[in-house]
Amino acid sequence: MCLQLMHLTLRNCVICPPPAFKGFDMLHSLELCDVTISSTLLESLISYSPLLEKFVVKISDNLDHIQIKAPNLRSFDFTGCIKYISLSNVPILSKLSLFNAGSFKESEKCDFDKFFQSVPALEHLYLEYASNKFLVTGAAEVPKRLSSPLNYLKRFHIMLGGGLVDVSCALCLIRSSQYLQDIEMEAYNLLDELVATNEVDEVFARFSDVTLNHLRTVKLEGVHKTELELQLIKLLLTKSPMLVRMLIDPSSNDDYDENRDTILAELTKFQRASHKAEVVCT
Repeated sequence: MCLQLMHLTLRNCVICPPPAFKGFDMLHSLELCDVTISSTLLESLISYSPLLEKFVVKISDNLDHIQIKAPNLRSFDFTGCIKYISLSNVPILSKLSLFNAGSFKESEKCDFDKFFQSVPALEHLYLEYASNKFLVTGAAEVPKRLSSPLNYLKRFHIMLGGGLVDVSCALCLIRSSQYLQDIEMEAYNLLDELVATNEVDEVFARFSDVTLNHLRTVKLEGVHKTELELQLIKLLLTKSPMLVRMLIDPSSNDDYDENRDTILAELTKFQRASHKAEVVCT
């Protein structure tokens, strides 16, 4: 009865439309928060809304595989527990935000490279918490660079919590995005006690032939001064000739002052490709 509906937000409800329901032909934005809906119905709701431009999903129920087919979709924001997400027809998607709060064991793996082939127009990418866990299982699965570069990506945000795996994913995406301008990383649990030195060196060696000619700002939060973090800081400083500002926010813990002083001492040893780069340790 709402065939002309253009914007719809549903909260705290069960979605179970009648069998004859064929979606909303005029729908431009859809937001689902704390709703109960099956994966099949969710897919149908998207495919039956051909004009959908903005799609927000924030749910606590576990979902299986969902396939997004939305040729006019520009913004997709997902927060929840899911096994698998595939983007098969989103040619103009410019903003993608994924927060996968599901169990690592329950996630199904897809091809990391293939996943990003479907988003050629991406400008803003946000990978939160365990959002890469259904993309890869280990650092060895991460390619050196994507086969289809993200030539429009300008802003990249990622939570680094899986040690070498997350760092490998981040570096692959950074080196595949030559026009990247802003990077923000949160190292909420980036511990490297179990990571061999040669493994760390091998991952960062892949970046030896890369220059980030458009990178202007970098923000690193929750830094614990681990080897992975320091190598990452060193890499970004030496590969970014147009860098204007790097903000480092040490982890808040009992040894905060000592942690900050150690980081500052290490920063003085690193070369900088940009002479005008301001490095601030808050």
